[in-house]
Amino acid sequence: MSDPTSDLGSDPILITGVGRRAGLHLARNFLRRGRRVVGTYRTERPALDELRAAGADLHGCDFYDDGAIGALATALQERYPALRAIIHNASDWLPDDGALPAAEVMRRMLQVHVSAPYQLNLALAPLLLACASKQSAVQADIIHIGDYVSGRGSSKHSAYAASKAAQDNLTLSFAARLAPKVKVNSIAPALLLFHDDDVEEYRAKARAKSLLQREGGLDELQRAVDYLLESRYVTGRILHLDGGRHLQ
Repeated sequence: MSDPTSDLGSDPILITGVGRRAGLHLARNFLRRGRRVVGTYRTERPALDELRAAGADLHGCDFYDDGAIGALATALQERYPALRAIIHNASDWLPDDGALPAAEVMRRMLQVHVSAPYQLNLALAPLLLACASKQSAVQADIIHIGDYVSGRGSSKHSAYAASKAAQDNLTLSFAARLAPKVKVNSIAPALLLFHDDDVEEYRAKARAKSLLQREGGLDELQRAVDYLLESRYVTGRILHLDGGRHLQ
């Protein structure tokens, strides 16, 4: 596979949540291109063995546990002198259905989508700056994988939507804090990939919400990530991948 990001240097890319779907797709693609990948996961899955065999350095970490986040940051600080990028993909999606107390739903959503990225950004910023300091043409990156609902809200997943909006705000704060050596951006997708058990009635209704009337696909996310990594002049921005949904 050709590498459109071949000029990014040899320092590894950290991707959180590589066990399935978007994180797994990104990790696979970067590994196929010969890039070094560090990944995190919460649950052991068969696909992780594939990533390990391809050379990924994988770390189990429960982002609900601040101690585990701190241990992860320490391990990476000790193992790597520099990081080329952090891609915050780890996520959870709890509904407001009463199955858990409302305060617990909000706590969990903020913990995974806000507190964990915040802690890792602060702890690992020196590794990103070390990468960018090697040569003047290189900038390091933080990319938060957000959600379309961060700017719109959600009637059934309001805590999730609010936490993703807070994550977008982290993008603004860290972009200002780490410039000019580190670029910080967010990607806000809508309907990238259906779940296998989604019925056709639901799929048709979901597709109809956007002008392009289809799911975006994980390759679209990869292209957006590649664009941000290659850019030398984009920071503090939220890149929407919504198929024109905002115009419906």
